[in-house]
Amino acid sequence: MSRVGSVFRSTVRALARFVHPLAMLLWLAAVARSAGAAEGPMTVTFPSLDGRTTLIGYLFLPSTPGPWPAVVMMHGRAGAYSSLAAGVHDATTLSARHRQWGRFWSERGYLALHVDSFGPRGHAAGFPIRSYANRPAELNEQTVRPLDAYGAAAWLRTRADVIPDRIGLQGWSNGAMATLAAMAQKAPGLTAPTPEAAFRAALMFYPGCRVQASQEYRPYAPALVLVASDDEEVAPLPCRMLAAEVKARGIADFELVWYDGATHAFDDPGARRQRIEANRTARRDSMERAEAFFARHLARK
Repeated sequence: MSRVGSVFRSTVRALARFVHPLAMLLWLAAVARSAGAAEGPMTVTFPSLDGRTTLIGYLFLPSTPGPWPAVVMMHGRAGAYSSLAAGVHDATTLSARHRQWGRFWSERGYLALHVDSFGPRGHAAGFPIRSYANRPAELNEQTVRPLDAYGAAAWLRTRADVIPDRIGLQGWSNGAMATLAAMAQKAPGLTAPTPEAAFRAALMFYPGCRVQASQEYRPYAPALVLVASDDEEVAPLPCRMLAAEVKARGIADFELVWYDGATHAFDDPGARRQRIEANRTARRDSMERAEAFFARHLARK
């Protein structure tokens, strides 16, 4: 038995002599939640709305008592895992960016669920840059991955510790493109989605916006789009055009933030991205904006 474990057990025995049993149970539950948050996310499974895929998810739980608002997170084309995963794709090899955001939300009182869309379909390691034309149709971010997001939301609504009408959606790159599609009034697989029954609000980090910019795009809930002027993977200008078009249609709560000098994946905490000053600035600002945005739209009523 470790010294820490021995001390913990001694403390529990000592407290049990003086503390009411119900209070003791509540304290132990709080300790368990804190330990779980420190150790990392829980692995869960749930169905996609595509009707055939069982998805893998990673659940980051707050240490405070629930029920909580929730955030569904959608990875980009590189998948959910670190590039150093070496064939091990599980909760221990989630990328630093996804761990960062899962902890970020859980520390602020949100239950965060990171969805692995690629692993259950045989592509856990994701795809290299500029491989769009060679990706399987069952991973399409316009028609399939939105069904993964809604499968995650439906599963979250079965949990007693989630506030069912306070669920937000966050996506990066290809996952942000899936988020754009999922937030449309004509979202795949849904009829007349509403913020209460679907997603209350959405964050989109450096998506490609060409598809939606070529349509009469109308989101059904507030959205915040964050793009980088020097993005080397997706063109940022179509997102600026899309934001102007959406506002011209009278939809006010569709905001775009443009980061001069920043690159793709500016919020990645790794040294490669953060050695660029514009990325450091964009990361700090985007996290502050994301926190304020979800606090405004997902807060308990």
